Parts: sequence; C-alpha cells; structure tokens
Amino acid sequence: MAKIIAIANQKGGVGKTTTAINLSSSIAVAEHSVLALDIDPQANATSGLGIDSRDSNKSIYEVLIDKMDINEAIIPTELTYLDLLPSHNQLAAAEIELVGEMSREHVLKTALKNLKKEYEYIFIDCPPSLGLLTLNALTAADSVLIPIQCEYFALEGLSQLLNTIRRVQKVLNPNLEIEGVLLTMFDPRLNLSRQVAEDIRKFFDDKVFETVVGRNVRLSEAPSFGKPIVLYDAVSKGCENYMSLAKEVLKNGDQKTGQGAVSSNSGHS
Repeated sequence: MAKIIAIANQKGGVGKTTTAINLSSSIAVAEHSVLALDIDPQANATSGLGIDSRDSNKSIYEVLIDKMDINEAIIPTELTYLDLLPSHNQLAAAEIELVGEMSREHVLKTALKNLKKEYEYIFIDCPPSLGLLTLNALTAADSVLIPIQCEYFALEGLSQLLNTIRRVQKVLNPNLEIEGVLLTMFDPRLNLSRQVAEDIRKFFDDKVFETVVGRNVRLSEAPSFGKPIVLYDAVSKGCENYMSLAKEVLKNGDQKTGQGAVSSNSGHS
C-alpha cells in the first residue's frame, strides 16, 4: 500500500509546489515508485514536471468531477519511477461542483482506491487554501507535510491549518499524522531566518525535519524548464537539500500510525 503524503499550507509562496516536485523526484531517483498528484488549480507542479495542463482532457478534474477512471489520467514523466496525475485550470470550479456531492470530502480517497499500479509513495500538492480540494487531500492522506518559509509572518495562519488538521482527524480521517515540518527559503546570513527557524523548532519540536531548504537560484529556475532539480542541476545545493529530505521521509516510512497526530493543545496565536 502506498504511503500518501499531502503537502499543505494555506499560505502561498512557502515552497509547497517546489517541495512536491522535488521530493517526489528525489524519492523516484532512489528507485521507489512514486505518483505526484497535483490538486492545485494553478497546476504548477504539473508544468514543473514538464507537462502542459492545457493539452489534456485527462486530469484530476475529470477524475473528481466526471468520475473518470483514475488510471486513465496518470501519465509518465522523464523519471522512470515517477508518474504524474496532472491538474487543470478547470479544477478551480471543482470547489463549487463538489459542494453538492455525497461524501464530498471523500471523493479523492475513493478514486485512489481504484489505482491499479502499486506505488510506494503518493505526494499530493495542495492548493494554498483550506477549501474542499485540500480537505479531500487531507482525508485521503496518511500524513501531511507542512513547508514553512523562514521569513517574517512565517507562523501567521498556522493555527488555522493546525485546527483544520485537528478537525479532519476528528471527523474525516482519524489516522492523519503530521509527517513533518520543512523549513524553506532559509538564509543563514539573516538573523530573521535563524530566529524563525529557532521559533519553529521550539513550537514543533521533533516534528521539524533536520533538512533545511535554503534559497537557491537553480531551484528557482528549474520549473521554468519543466524539470525537477535532480534533472536540471544534480550538483546544486537545492538538489542536495531535497535528496537529504527524501532520505528523512524514507526513514519515516516505518513510523507507527498516530505518532504524528496533532495534540489537542497544539496551536499558535
């Protein structure tokens, strides 16, 4: 059975899609079968893996709304062990279209049960919001990975995300864990970066990955070439960061269910 990890933060610009693309690619390079699932209407993970979402009428939108067989919508990528379930800009309408569905938060989970190929990992790139698409991802997932940028206001809105995770645990998915918190856009030269990193480590304790993703020009350039960093510049610092994160996630693979649950007194005001 695949381990399903949702990559979520309702704040934009935190490195969520960069992490979805490069973590899934780094694990695929280690010869583990991976499905990257883009449930963000902006479709940046799709284009970042070299696929033009406008060229296809087979995407996660058709799977969720038209009940297309999920296996028909999956496409291969340049990496042997990595497949993609692409997004489409039509997906923006799915939030409204799902409202009238029975068990509307479970549509993605139901679709994933029909996967024919055995994947070891499925990574879901969530939209920067806490709407129905993100709820579907959290309901389907075994765990959630939270990227947080080491910048001012980094913790703003985090209590809202943690409250959503708690509600999902209570009502929709009691086994949902926190896979880990990833510090992104870290600049060791800045006092602010170091202070934010320290605050986040105090708040989340051992849930923070040891790997820290620094600011890296090559990492920023790669998506415009439709390539993950491992194919764009395998010797860059950004690639090194995500290969290190991949090792941590693979090591986490044997964690016991429930170990990462958000405790009732977690929160940040």
